[in-house]
Amino acid sequence: MTTSGQETQASGIQVTLTPRAVEEVLKFMEAEKVLPDVAGLRVGVLPGGCSGFKYSLNIEEQALEDDYVVPVDRIRVFVDGFSLQYLNGVTIDYVSSMQGSGFTFSNPNSTGGCGCGSSFNA
Repeated sequence: MTTSGQETQASGIQVTLTPRAVEEVLKFMEAEKVLPDVAGLRVGVLPGGCSGFKYSLNIEEQALEDDYVVPVDRIRVFVDGFSLQYLNGVTIDYVSSMQGSGFTFSNPNSTGGCGCGSSFNA
């Protein structure tokens, strides 16, 4: 289904953000002074890292023409076609510990990962 502009509303695609992750993304969006009804969180997979792929998160002002847009709570998640095959079913959380804080990914498509937790293979 096509929404405003050239965006494609992604049906059947599941990307989950925990309440804590939503809270942190909204803080970043506020700091960037972007509007959540137009802007969104780009979630991507890039070749690289010690296991083959690494995750990418960015706040963007709008979706690109060929993005899939997945509404998650109060956030629009933008996913490109390449990344979509690796991200369907992913859960993104935000954790804070003595070692630091940041976003974590629980990905059912991952068949392994590295010791640092920042890359995976599928």
